[in-house]
Amino acid sequence: MYFSIEDLAALSLSFELALFSTTFLLVIAVPLSFWLSRTQSPFRFIVESLVALPLVLPPTVLGFYLLLFLGAQGLGGQLLGLIGAEPWAFTFKGLVLGSMLYSLPFVVQPLQESFSAISSRHLEIAASMGASKIDRLLTVIFPLSRAGFITAAMLGFAHTLGEFGVVLMLGGNIAGQTRVLSIQIYDHVEQLEYAQAHALSALMLFLSFSLLVLIYFTRAKLRVRTL
Repeated sequence: MYFSIEDLAALSLSFELALFSTTFLLVIAVPLSFWLSRTQSPFRFIVESLVALPLVLPPTVLGFYLLLFLGAQGLGGQLLGLIGAEPWAFTFKGLVLGSMLYSLPFVVQPLQESFSAISSRHLEIAASMGASKIDRLLTVIFPLSRAGFITAAMLGFAHTLGEFGVVLMLGGNIAGQTRVLSIQIYDHVEQLEYAQAHALSALMLFLSFSLLVLIYFTRAKLRVRTL
């Protein structure tokens, strides 16, 4: 197996995309997940459906509508133009936004499950001892949700690494800007370069399996500690 300079550039861009997308996703997903785990709002099911939509929606459909929205003639592109920014279609920034939307359920759902599993009694005891809402968040909720945070971060990262449809529709195939690993593999196959495609695919298989093993191992260890 060997990797060309283009392969390494695509690999680097994929990791960069996964890192940015996962980081921004966690910032958004933590308050959203906590709200979903506690709210009695009648709109909860609508929000949950919107969050889970990428699980059933073809990625090319999501990528297509994002392309229209972020393009020069789209509402998002025009709003960006008003502040002097370029449209995000076929840019790395656009890929980050698309990846965040496509990976949203993989981050929100593990966090929501972890927050829902926390008994209200724990929070009541902390409140009776004078803990403020921030104290309860930092000393009770977050520590008891460690497994959910780890699962959400790793799943979001791994899912972003393997994206294809959204990336291709929204970012195209621009070397050094939007050509991520999945697109690079597709290019190799199109050019009948099966050895290079096999090398990258085997690497992706190894990375994906390793991340899943790490997720399940970490969750099992944390579950044992909380017993």
